[in-house]
This record gives sequence, structure tokens and C-alpha cells, in this order.
Amino acid sequence: MKATMTQQILAKKLGIKATDPSLKAGNLVLVEADTALSNDVTAPVAIDVFNKSGCALCDAKKVTFVLDHFTPNRDIQSANQCKIVRDFAREKGVENFFDVGSMGIEHALLPEKGIAKPWDVIIGADSHTCTYGALGAFSTGVGSTDIAGIMMSGKIWLKVPSAIRFNLIGKPSPSISGKDVILYIIGKIGVDGALYKSIEFAGEGVKYMTADDRFTICNMAIECGAKNGVFPIDETTDEYTKESCGKTFDRFETPDADSYEQTIDIDLSAIRPIVAKPHLPGNTEFVDELKEDIKIDQVVIGSCTNGRLSDLAQAAKVLEGRKVNKNVRTIIIPATNKIYLQALEKGYISTFIKGGAIVSTPTCGPCLGGHMGILASGEVAVTTTNRNFIGRMGAKDSYIYLASPATAMASAIAGKITCADKLED
Repeated sequence: MKATMTQQILAKKLGIKATDPSLKAGNLVLVEADTALSNDVTAPVAIDVFNKSGCALCDAKKVTFVLDHFTPNRDIQSANQCKIVRDFAREKGVENFFDVGSMGIEHALLPEKGIAKPWDVIIGADSHTCTYGALGAFSTGVGSTDIAGIMMSGKIWLKVPSAIRFNLIGKPSPSISGKDVILYIIGKIGVDGALYKSIEFAGEGVKYMTADDRFTICNMAIECGAKNGVFPIDETTDEYTKESCGKTFDRFETPDADSYEQTIDIDLSAIRPIVAKPHLPGNTEFVDELKEDIKIDQVVIGSCTNGRLSDLAQAAKVLEGRKVNKNVRTIIIPATNKIYLQALEKGYISTFIKGGAIVSTPTCGPCLGGHMGILASGEVAVTTTNRNFIGRMGAKDSYIYLASPATAMASAIAGKITCADKLED
């Protein structure tokens, strides 16, 4: 029986066969990490634990710090948090340190910089570290103390996850993006439907998923409880890594169907624009089946989920020649400076500003209720971020709907939740 993609990655890192009994689901393995990632919220805790240990830094090249959650600094507390990371990075010679001017939202920045790549084991003190499975990496989120342990030893204990195979069939309509696909999947299996499992994608429909679609889908693997998400390494991966890493990578062996705990068919042609209603990512409904008009106060297009160039392109296409509703604050956040520049060169930024939106420097900001778009009591937002928990973006009695960039921008224009094909010319 051929191993899952996750087992193949771990086997390569351990220098054993992927079918080795030690990689049976549920077993613990001690694995060398290629990257230990943390940010301005989680790195100070890891640094404190590390400093108290008295250990030397195992390998500064394996450590990556990205200041993105409350950066540019929101207040004195966040400024002090960032100072801790800056001082440590300079003292220890951490080259992969990204601050204002070089930073971006971490899960968009690492692939762009070639730090995240196929076959890597990437461990991050952020739950959405699972993003990098889009490139065929094993990546997962842990606590800050686990990151401190990797800083000391270069290794981490992992429990080998069992796996669910999502068999993508059919061809999606042009209006459907990776955000619609993953919201559909989470709505289908629930927020705990893949608890501590690997979700792995296969089937003819994979070829219709762009690299950006795959990043979005793997980013939200955690929202159905998954340990990680993985796409196969194929021509789409090659095209991305030629630019980011200057090379291509070996393919996975195709796992056998019985390598998986479960196989779920996903018909891409059946997916329509979809939203996740408050207060769970699994509380989904197709936009055209919403039973009432839902008026909104704010739209955010950005985040580690949907702040990439193709996301901004989708939003700009919908807004072109139109204006956002005067009652809807519309905030656009490119995920990295490179993406910001590309959007500027392509005219998207001009489209946003002329259309009544604002554009922010790269930051996580409003996604976690940090800054750049806090919701007041009773307000309703449509956002391309990844969570809509109670109080996630501000007041506990505010309401968050998760959507694709196209649906979010269409809603900003209409002043209520709608999809792009329902807008009047």
C-alpha cells in the first residue's frame, strides 16, 4: 500500500521508507523541522522560553520571524512586543526576519520568498501555518513553547495523522474560487470533521485549482480541525516554485485509495458563491439561497487567506466602473509589499480608491480584531478572512460573514450580501 502524501514527506525527512511501520497513523516521530515560524504575537513567548532555557540557538537559518499581526505597531504594548523580536533577531543573526518595509502577512510572505517549499516540514506558532501544504509541504501550527523547543534542538515530536482524501471532480464555473471550495468543504464535514487528520487533495479537478486557490484551501484546513492540508506537486507547483525557488521539485507517489481513512468526492461544478454565516466557518449557505437581505457595514478583502494578487484582481474586476455603497467601509489589504506593487502596476489600487475603498499596508490587522477595521457593537462585516467567531473582529455582538473576494466586493457595492453576477450594470 502506497503512503499518503503526508507520510511521504515525513519519511523523506526521517530517511526511511514511507511504508515504514513507524509512520503508521497515531505513532509519534521526532522530525527535523526546516522552518520554525513565529510572529509578533507568538515569538516573544517563544523567545522568553528559549532565553530561560540557557540553550544556544540550534540554527539561525531555521528560524523565521514575521512582524505582521499588530504591525505597523498599534499601541505601546505591540511596539514592545516587536522590540523583543527585533532585538533577539539582531543578536542571534536571524536572517529571515521581516519588519516594516520588508514584511508581509506571514503565510503569503514565506512562499513568495522561497522559504516555504515542497517536501519541507514547516512548524509555526500560528494555526494557519497549514497554508504551505499548497506547495506539497507538511506544515502545521503549534504553541510558542514548541517553537522554543525547535529553536533549541531543530526538531519536534509529531503524531502521524490519519488522512482524508478529497477527490475533486468536475470543473468549477469562472465565478468560483478556492475560498468557495474550502467553505463548501467545511460546511459539508463540519468544523471538527477532520480533527487531527491530514486532508489531501486529488482528482482531475486539482488541475483547475491555481496556486493561490490552493493556498486559500490549505490555509483553512484548520477550520475543519485538520492537522494539515496537502496538494500534489504538479505543473502548477512547478510554475510557482520556478519563480520563488528557482527550481522544480520531485513528485509524490500517488497514494492508494485504501491509504485513506475516508474518501469524499467534491463536485466543483456544483459549487456556487457561498458564505459562512456567524459564528462558525462551517455555518455555510449558498448566497442565492439566503432567505433575507443582510445589510452590511464593512468589507475587508485581504489576510493570509485572500490577500494575494489574484484575490485583488477578482475584487478589482467586480468594482471596475462602479462605486462601493456609501454606507459600507471597504478595506483592501494586499498580503505583501510585492503584491501591493503588482496591484499598483496593474491598476487595481487605482480601481479600489476611485471606487471608494481604502488600501492598507500589509497587516493581519482586522482579521483578529487587532486594528485597521475593528467592528462596533451590532455591526455586520463581509470579509475574506478565515474565522468568524464571536468577537473575532471587534465587539462581541458584531457579525462576520466569510466570503470570496468577488462576493465580498459585490456585497460592498450592493450594501448587502450578494454575488457578482447579481449586480446591475
